[in-house]
Amino acid sequence: MTKIEKLLTVLLLCTIITGMTMTFSKKLKPPIAQKIPKDVTLHEDKRIDDYFWLRERDTKPVLDYLEAENKYTYAKMKHTEPLQKILYNEMRKRIKEDDTTVPYKFGNFMYYSRTEEGDQYDIYCRKHGDLDHEEEITLDLNELAKKHDYLVLESYKISPNEKYLAYTIDTSGAELHKLIIKDIETGKILDDNLSNLDGSVEWANDNETIFYSVLDEAHRPYQLWRHKMGDEQSQDFLVYQENDDRFFVGLHRTKSGKYLKMELGSQVTTEVHLLNRDTPLEEWKIVQSREQGVEYYVYHHSNYIYQITNKDAINFKLIRTDLDGTNAEEIIPNRGTTTLDVISMFKNHMAVLERINGNLKIRIFNFINESWYPLEMNEEIYSIEFEENYDWNSEFFRFGYGSFLTPYSVYDLDFTTHEKTLRKKEEILGGFDPERYESKRIWAPSHDGQKIPITLLYKKGTDLTGNNPCFLWGYGSYGATYDPWFMSNSLSLVDRGIVYALAHIRGSSFLGREWYLDGKLKNKKNTFKDFISAGKYLAEEGITSQEKLAIYGGSAGGLLIGAVMNMAPDLCNIAILSVPFVDVINTMVDESIPLTVVEFEEWGNPMEKDYYDYMKSYSPYDNVEWKAYPHTLVLAGYNDPRVQYWEPAKWTAKLRDMKTDSNDLLLKTIMGAGHFSSSGRFDYLKDVAFYYAFILDKLEMNN
Repeated sequence: MTKIEKLLTVLLLCTIITGMTMTFSKKLKPPIAQKIPKDVTLHEDKRIDDYFWLRERDTKPVLDYLEAENKYTYAKMKHTEPLQKILYNEMRKRIKEDDTTVPYKFGNFMYYSRTEEGDQYDIYCRKHGDLDHEEEITLDLNELAKKHDYLVLESYKISPNEKYLAYTIDTSGAELHKLIIKDIETGKILDDNLSNLDGSVEWANDNETIFYSVLDEAHRPYQLWRHKMGDEQSQDFLVYQENDDRFFVGLHRTKSGKYLKMELGSQVTTEVHLLNRDTPLEEWKIVQSREQGVEYYVYHHSNYIYQITNKDAINFKLIRTDLDGTNAEEIIPNRGTTTLDVISMFKNHMAVLERINGNLKIRIFNFINESWYPLEMNEEIYSIEFEENYDWNSEFFRFGYGSFLTPYSVYDLDFTTHEKTLRKKEEILGGFDPERYESKRIWAPSHDGQKIPITLLYKKGTDLTGNNPCFLWGYGSYGATYDPWFMSNSLSLVDRGIVYALAHIRGSSFLGREWYLDGKLKNKKNTFKDFISAGKYLAEEGITSQEKLAIYGGSAGGLLIGAVMNMAPDLCNIAILSVPFVDVINTMVDESIPLTVVEFEEWGNPMEKDYYDYMKSYSPYDNVEWKAYPHTLVLAGYNDPRVQYWEPAKWTAKLRDMKTDSNDLLLKTIMGAGHFSSSGRFDYLKDVAFYYAFILDKLEMNN
């Protein structure tokens, strides 16, 4: 028996009786996490973390506690099982189970993936020349999944001679990837099985040299290695090791195919090295030495290197230099209301994705006649992105388009005629009709005079002053921006009369780079206050009310919801937190925890007292109080390397001990998954149906 087992008292486990009634389930007592104090000294502030013991991974007390929480959650949700089944069937019936992606050209083949009815995973295929040739299956994930409960494909890279496939998979949710090389023609798996990869892999042009990056103990990609096919991993050559704990090692290929890019990046600084793919044994050449606070992203075209950079350009600019870095020329300047996002290079053209006042725009540049062409969209509120097109000599540009009303659509734009061709629109089964819905953007005043954009989706005819049930979600960290893409699952809420709302709060880049900077570090509370303002505005306008509002956030969005619950517990009736980053202080002071140090430039370094005090003032775990909280469902993954399972577990235990209400507080931990829930496309729907049922049940909409 371990020391912690001797210290731990017997957990109070709930008795679960098959077929218990809803009335009886309400009398169930929740599991109680025994407090085992441990002293933690920070900046002369002696703190006691009563639930530190929950970090003792794989010990019997911890597993018993998580099992007890799961049993309690399933018992409390027992009466919603018919509703969960209805929701699951609704969402699944909207999916065209036997479907195929739009093929793209790469080398001498057309590549695509397809799904078959009843299968959880994709089948990757190709055809030589054009689509009239016989199909060749390169990788069937359904066959791999027979050996694993969890499966995610990270990289899928074809060798230059088109004979081999190098792919990386995660089979636990812990994001520890394996590299596997397959002879496509024979189907034989070679002996080159490499482990502990972050998932990135690229080929050199000799068809036998592969580059990959590996993880350190803190789960940070920190080394770049060179592997020769047929060798043991122990024989591989270490190309580079990044010793600054703030930086990740990334690996990509330029679209031109000439170079590999080793991208070293922290939250605010980048440094890029290039290697000619024809000479894999040579040294990598640096593009520009790192400069704190300067980010730049590299693209190759002809005899030039193009860089998107924020040096002296808060919203980024595009510059061009010779291959040796000399003769810098500004191509696109920094602009006050437009953020330069990303570009896609082709032999004769360049596509530029920009964000203007929240809306994404694409412009095409013609290198031959040096002219620009803007793409025009038909809807006022939409989302757009670059689609797969790896053909350097392509005569068209491919992009993805969608909105809350329009299913994901793939278009080709002819570079010469500017004619748009719809290649595929996601087929939504079950009688979906976009004319039954409306989408609208409203602006909520925040605490400091800023206006917060909120995008709404609702059934046509809904009275937006009629006190409707509402589902409000947000994120607001890392500059990540969640645009209003079509989400068929949301129809199961909207069809029941719920207004679906997405708050574009600070910490995202929805309104530009300053929108992000004004929601990080010592401005982080703006993120939470913006979300609170959004929720209050929805109620003040009569769109919803506190009794009918459900809020949701995942990961850093879970931090958002946890902070909001402490700051404004009466904002809503229901709160959903998925893999929530809620134990900010204890996580950020422990540099042994995966991905902690790299986060300092997003949240601040708690070893500096000013940052420690500020982070402690909003950390959800540290600010739980004796007061009433809304109905709460917490979702976690036991193998999650990004937000460790113990954060939601500890926060749930503390909240249950201190809350003064009788509202439900449920914790569900998926023991065989990580940060992104279940991996199969149908298993994932069960996870969504579970928390949708929780929302509908608390809104008394049990049908």
